[in-house]
Amino acid sequence: METIINILKEINPGIDVNRTDFIDGHILDSLAILSVIAELEDTFDLMIPAVEITAENFNSVKSLYKMVERLSKEG
Repeated sequence: METIINILKEINPGIDVNRTDFIDGHILDSLAILSVIAELEDTFDLMIPAVEITAENFNSVKSLYKMVERLSKEG
C-alpha cells in the first residue's frame, strides 16, 4: 500500500491519502488518473483494463490496493 501512496504523492503532492473520494471529490483529474494507471502498470507489471477504470476502484488508496492485488492474482 505504501507504494501506491508514493505514486499518488508523486502525481499529486498535496493529496490527502486518507480521503475516500479521489474521483467523486475531483481530487484526481483525468490526466492524473492516466498517470496513476501508467505508474501502477509499470510498478506492479500488470495491465489495467478499461472496465476497471471506475470511481469505485480509484476513489481511495484502499480501493486502488484491492484492484492491484486482484489484477496481480488474475494476471
